[in-house]
Amino acid sequence: MKAILNVDGASRGNPGQASCAAVIKTGDDRERELGLYLGVATNNVAEYAALIAGLTECLEMGITDVDIRSDSELCVRQIKGEYKVRNEGLAVLHRKVLGLLSRFEKWDIRHVRREENKAADSISNRVLDLRALIN
Repeated sequence: MKAILNVDGASRGNPGQASCAAVIKTGDDRERELGLYLGVATNNVAEYAALIAGLTECLEMGITDVDIRSDSELCVRQIKGEYKVRNEGLAVLHRKVLGLLSRFEKWDIRHVRREENKAADSISNRVLDLRALIN
């Protein structure tokens, strides 16, 4: 089964209160959305957390072919091997993502503009807005 996975992370402050989101659309018109509050984290950590959450959910749904779209140029280029991962905290998350990707028959990742990632961006920001209401 094939799916498109849009992911986004958000951090208010860097580091600051952070969240991540994923939107999964399958070929049979199923759609799943998830948003997670992360606590205090950097934006880059939130972007990687979104990838991990989205890929994990795809695997649980039985997806074997995933087309990932992210507005984080850093994450996309690091996953593609175009940029080195110099930060050890991100290196741990990078290895986790690569491990998850190895479980798919086929995958691709590409950088998209923020405007093309509105659903995931909206979810990650709603999570932070809701968190602010309860604090």
